[in-house]
Amino acid sequence: MNTPQQALAAALQRVRDRSTGEVVRGPDISPPDRRLLTKRGFLVEIIKGWYALTTPQAERGDTTFWHVHFWGFASVYLRHRFGPDYSLSAEHSLDLWTGNTQTPAQLIVIAVKGGTSTLQLPNHTSLLIYADKKNLPKPTEILQGVQVMPLALALVRVSPGFFQHSATNAEIALRLVRADDLSRTILSNPGTTSAAGRLVGAFRHCGLTDPADRLAADLTAAGLDIKETNPFAAPPRLPAGLLFTSPHVGRLKALWQHMRPTVHALFPAAPGLMPAEAYLNRLAEIYTHDAYNSLSIEGYQVTPELITRIASGEWDPEANGVDQAQVDAMAAKGYHAAFQAVTASLRAILQGKPAPVIINHDLPDWYRALFSPSVQAGLLPGYALAGFRNRAVFIRGSEHVPPPHEAVPELLDTLFELLAAEPSAGVQAILGHFFFVYIHPYSDGNGRIGRFILNALLASGGYPWTVIRVENRKAYMAALENASVRHDIGDFTRFVAAEMVASAKL
Repeated sequence: MNTPQQALAAALQRVRDRSTGEVVRGPDISPPDRRLLTKRGFLVEIIKGWYALTTPQAERGDTTFWHVHFWGFASVYLRHRFGPDYSLSAEHSLDLWTGNTQTPAQLIVIAVKGGTSTLQLPNHTSLLIYADKKNLPKPTEILQGVQVMPLALALVRVSPGFFQHSATNAEIALRLVRADDLSRTILSNPGTTSAAGRLVGAFRHCGLTDPADRLAADLTAAGLDIKETNPFAAPPRLPAGLLFTSPHVGRLKALWQHMRPTVHALFPAAPGLMPAEAYLNRLAEIYTHDAYNSLSIEGYQVTPELITRIASGEWDPEANGVDQAQVDAMAAKGYHAAFQAVTASLRAILQGKPAPVIINHDLPDWYRALFSPSVQAGLLPGYALAGFRNRAVFIRGSEHVPPPHEAVPELLDTLFELLAAEPSAGVQAILGHFFFVYIHPYSDGNGRIGRFILNALLASGGYPWTVIRVENRKAYMAALENASVRHDIGDFTRFVAAEMVASAKL
């Protein structure tokens, strides 16, 4: 006879097998499975007749659950309702083409049938669906599991206002698209002359002279009389002429260029390197100030490993039998070991070696030291030490969704290139910490390691070791959120400066 845990695991497995992206229709779930999983917190209704698998760890009012499942639901629901006969709007297609990971408040969808309707979804989001058979693009492409317009067509169709209210996305798209794809799209779609002139002007505004000239020459040779206009209202954020193949790298570079002047203006000037022994002696005095809890979370996805643990009795969602004291002890032991590894890196930095180079080289050692005790105690699997995350992660209570795991290596390479090219230690420290947690390269420990990076870079400029105090957690998270979602680094810069002053008085 099955135990309650085995019955729960079996129900989870049945529903997971019938789900797509952990989203499942009500008719595909048996009533007993639905009652059991809903009662135990593993099944949440999205809209009537549609459910998502999750784990019973979400706090009431936490929006993270919906960030995890938004694109999975959109993919399954739209395919079920429209088959291949739909596409996201031009603007939302460009959001996905340019690596914008933020969950949209309202996703606009063009369909081949039906009228106009709005589907209300969790966390004050919605789908706006309208029928426009004539303008439904063929073919479409798949991004995030949903059908989008091809990149060139989306740029041709997007409104002029997009280049002002979503200037970063527009810049990234222009640096990704091929001029010949734009020529072909414009010449295949009558009535796009104004878009043609706008795109030539947009290329030129971004310093992309060759694509601008090529597009203009193609269209003129085809007999189009174009009037070149510049749709942007602000200067470009990216260097003139820069092209790339990764939208995530483009976004990081654009944000760096946007944020750097603010940090430079607000953060105190670097006092210069301190004597190594004096700095390290001071560091030993304040070691007992605990690390901030990690911002990274997992546990919202029902993985095969979790089902196995439930079936074997190793994980109980109501009374998880883990010894919390042991977990805390191993975390403290790991933090101490990581602190020692960081101290070794600091010795090299305080001797004048370039901090970004030292940190980039030593980062894997810091991470392994942080979690090795938990692995050796059997609290984490051995592969937890293998390096960067291999799945999506989400930040509790945040609207920011970190980039996909496939983009992490190139994003970290880009970050350390930017750090190495930056002359200001203060700018290095603020943006180094912020972009590290923005990327969220690990499944756990990003906050702690991000603060190690902050302090190693501060040390390179002679600033004191800075403790982010637990009582200021709310302000710390709010400042990071403002930078991640609204791209305003001012609050975070002022916050770190204030904590640095307080730490110097300890």
